[in-house]
Formats: sequence, C-alpha cells, structure tokens
Amino acid sequence: MAVIEVDGLRKVFHVHRKAPGFWNSVRALVKRQTVEKVAVKDVSFAVEEGEIVGLLGANGAGKTTVVKMLAGIVHPTRGDARVLGMRPSTRDDRLRRQMALIMGQKAQLWWDLPAADSFLLLKEIYQIPEARYREQLDQLAAMLQVEDELYVQLRRLSLGERMKMELIAALLHTPRVVYLDEPTIGLDLTAQRAVREFVLRYRREHAPAMLVTSHYMEDIERLCPRILILRQGELVYDGSLREVIARYARTKVVIAHLAPQETPVVPHASLAALGTVTLDDDGATLKLEVPRDAVTTAAARLLEHHPVLDLAIEDEPVGAVIERIQQAQGDEHAEDAVVADAIGARARVEEGRA
Repeated sequence: MAVIEVDGLRKVFHVHRKAPGFWNSVRALVKRQTVEKVAVKDVSFAVEEGEIVGLLGANGAGKTTVVKMLAGIVHPTRGDARVLGMRPSTRDDRLRRQMALIMGQKAQLWWDLPAADSFLLLKEIYQIPEARYREQLDQLAAMLQVEDELYVQLRRLSLGERMKMELIAALLHTPRVVYLDEPTIGLDLTAQRAVREFVLRYRREHAPAMLVTSHYMEDIERLCPRILILRQGELVYDGSLREVIARYARTKVVIAHLAPQETPVVPHASLAALGTVTLDDDGATLKLEVPRDAVTTAAARLLEHHPVLDLAIEDEPVGAVIERIQQAQGDEHAEDAVVADAIGARARVEEGRA
C-alpha cells in the first residue's frame, strides 16, 4: 500500500530582489521587484509501507522543499500530496502524530536541558502512554547505546551523540512515516555508521515509509535500494540504485596488486589505449579505469604484462554516476547524455583494440 503519494507537485517561491545602496532600499519600500523561483516542477512518485527511498540532487535541486511539503511545513503551489491518505498541508493532528521529520542541520531539543527532559515534553505533546513511552525510550536508547547520556545537558554532548538524541526524539511516538533530511551531515565516520545501522534496524522492526536525503553516497548505498533524482526541481530518475549503475555507469575500475620488483614499475603502453592508468606512489597497485565492455581486455593485458598478485574489479563510484546525471544539460533527459557518452567510450575502446 502506498503510504506517500505525490502527483504533479509544484512549488513556486516569489523572491524580492533589491540592488544595494540606501536609495535602492527606499525605492524598494514603494515598488518591489519580484522574481519567481520554481523550486519543484510537477514531481510525481509513491512510497510504499516499509520502503526506504533516497531523494538525491545537487544543492538547490528541490529535495528539502519536497520533504517540507510532505511534512506540511510548506504548502504546494499546485499538485497533490497525500500521506496516509491525508493532505499534509492541512496539518491534521491525526497525521502529525504518525510522522516524524529529522533535519541534520536543525535541532528540536533544548540546548541547556538533558535530552530526558525534552523527551518528557514530547511524551505529553504526542500523548504517549507511560508504559509505552518507557518501553520505547529504553529500546531506542539501547539501540543507539546512549543510556548514560540521556541525563546530560545537550550542549555537553558530542555532535554524534546529539544526533542520536534527535533520532530518539523523532521516533518516540513510533511514526509510520519518517523523513530524514541529511541525517549524518557533519558526523564522523563512526557516528555515520551508527546512525545508518540504527535506521536499518528501526526499519526492520517497525516498517515505516522512509524518505532520505543525503549528499553522502554511502548513506544512499547502505540505506536506499530505490532512489529519486531531482535536477533543477524536476524528477529525472525513479528506480533502483543497482539499475542506475547498470544503465548509467560508463566505466569500471580494474585494480591490480603487483608483486614487489627491483626496478620501478612502468605501466605497459597498451593499457593507455583502453582507459585511464593510475599507479600508486610505492608502485604496488595499478588501477585502470576502462569502459564497462573493455574489462575483460584490460584484465588480460594486466595479467600478460605485469606480475599480478591479486586482481579486483569495481564499479564506478555511485556518487560520480549520479553527479553526471544531475549535471547533464540540454532539453533531453539525462539518460540521453549518458548514452551518448557511453557510445563515445565504446568507440575509444574499439580504437584501442585496433
């Protein structure tokens, strides 16, 4: 069953522009120059119960605007959005009790109070029964391993610990819909990993519909089997992450770990005809980035011309593929630009083989 349904959603902001200077400020009091900014352009998608969907795009692509419209913070200019069968823009309490919004750059807890005090207030706001509140708080704190930090002033906690408290605050009432807007921004690698593992475990146990935005590709790879890609407010891709790699990744990286040699390693001349060759500083690892259909040829030439101890083949980084889709320009969809690049890459491979 679709928990989140979006149909032709559009948001236009009207922005006032003013030239610098005192007299321009005076003129602006009488006559303002208004510019329309289309943040979201006719976006449509659906999210099922228990599904985690990644919402990707460059800065200004409209990700946070979409999330805010689905949370009822921003009203759409046109189109329709329904969450659990209700329109978020009505701000119905029945809906707000069943959803949560976690924004990595904005805190909802009080800075000078222990998180436990803030949780008690949220308990009253959401009217959570005492037994259920205690059970949920103990479970979430144990999952995030912050039982001892619940009673420490928030400002005395590390950034990672504060983010864990924000997660507990958002999930105390066991929402059926969860929006995660940059949940790991600014966190170190250990804290990022802990947040990701917690989200996956929470999803397994409670099966909410989840929409995740993030600029960290590891978040998306670990959490989101399905992704939506926004470019300048338009939805240009809706599908599986694996399909993005299969359809849009132009290259693979062949990594050869070499046996120690007395003389410095010099990559064989035939490798350069296939793709980009990189040799690390100590001469122990040779990397060859080639078009996907040239992997077999690349591996064979490495084995033929170099003392290879181990050979590995990796996909092009997901971030690079998505960035290429986001940055593709022109009237056609990003797929057309990527296909054109792939055709050119295959032509170069044929030249190298010849």
